[in-house]
Amino acid sequence: MTDAITRAYNESVRPDSAATLRRAPSLADWPGEYLSRPLFVAKDQLHGFAADLDRMLALLTSLPERLYDGDLDAFCTALGLDERRGAVMRRLGGGAPPHAGRADVYHDGTAFKLLEFGIGSEVGGWDRAGEIPRVLLEQDDAFASFAAEHGLGYTHTGRALADALRKAGAAVASGGDPVVALLEGPGGLDRWGATWQPLRELMRGFGLDFRIGEIGRIAFRHGKPYLDGTPVDVVYRCFEADQVYLDPEAMALVEPLCRAHEEGTVVLWTPLESNLYCEKGCLALLSDARYRDRFSADEQALIDRVLPWTRVLHGDGFLADAELVARCHDRRTELILKPNGLYGGKGVVAGWETDAGEWWRAVREAAEGGCVLQERVTPRPEPVIDPSTGVVADWQAAWGFFYLPQGHAGAYARVLPAGDSAVIGISANDKTRTAGVFHHAT
Repeated sequence: MTDAITRAYNESVRPDSAATLRRAPSLADWPGEYLSRPLFVAKDQLHGFAADLDRMLALLTSLPERLYDGDLDAFCTALGLDERRGAVMRRLGGGAPPHAGRADVYHDGTAFKLLEFGIGSEVGGWDRAGEIPRVLLEQDDAFASFAAEHGLGYTHTGRALADALRKAGAAVASGGDPVVALLEGPGGLDRWGATWQPLRELMRGFGLDFRIGEIGRIAFRHGKPYLDGTPVDVVYRCFEADQVYLDPEAMALVEPLCRAHEEGTVVLWTPLESNLYCEKGCLALLSDARYRDRFSADEQALIDRVLPWTRVLHGDGFLADAELVARCHDRRTELILKPNGLYGGKGVVAGWETDAGEWWRAVREAAEGGCVLQERVTPRPEPVIDPSTGVVADWQAAWGFFYLPQGHAGAYARVLPAGDSAVIGISANDKTRTAGVFHHAT
């Protein structure tokens, strides 16, 4: 299952010359650690799956019309959203948001499989996905030679994002490039401010006037938002729906931004509607056999090819579905449970890591607040040489595919020693490393 370029790299590299990434200014403020080599993928497979993701996004955002005749209340009910939370996400109408975000996928040794869609500007990794390959080529002459020999390339995610923000703000900016303000919710900078610093520096490196603040620091003059006295053309939203609906004062701060977006004095990139469509239950609706006839044969084939079996559980209603209950019990080691509204691996329970009693209790408890069950996808092994010992060990990768309205916007990966945990995430496990991604012709 190991790709040819990985084999060539591991055969050619000496342990003491493995590609290691030293801190560059653009990466210096990020505290994470890097894998000792990049990951490699055939360009046609990378771009082919990216095209499938774009089509899946279109299906995802068409669900209210396809399944509920445009009734967003019924759609939110199916997702298990309470009325207030759903209302926040639909403040600007509930229509399809811009295709902007990151999809998390596994490669099972044969093909990529979609696990989750992160839709919206608040997803992480934009600052690293393109910079890791760029810095590696710049710092490591031996790897640069290997890359040239094998025709390796990459898509710079930061450059693609800067281009998208320029395009989004062109109609609003008074002249030249737009002023972009990354806005957190109240108190958000205390927790996440350092996380966004590398992105700010990267965007400034591509010529954008990119600033960071909180929504409480925004003032309005004639309907135009200002941050610290500077007019803002694009709001890069990093506050989430949950931050807003749980805090009435925060909603009061967001409302003027929504009005300014409607009036055309600012572009809200991306609107809170994005959070509606990245609810885990959306993928379950695509996977659910009850709605199979709402999709064409070609769309059904796409769903089957890309998405593992996924079902939503909300309350005790699922207990009436004998087939689903039997699957929960009989195929426990092939299932993983993911609570709605939680991210970064929080609350995830893998059936293969629990006994039968513990698993069933977890399913019943998670169903009370809403969750999804998903078929297990086992990531292919990624053999990696340890530079300090020369030992080759298998790792497993969660690939992050970035996308923008103009299409594929690059990729990176989070990697963990094989078998260490069902969750591969920076915040979930301190053994997790980040890797750059290069594509090749064959």
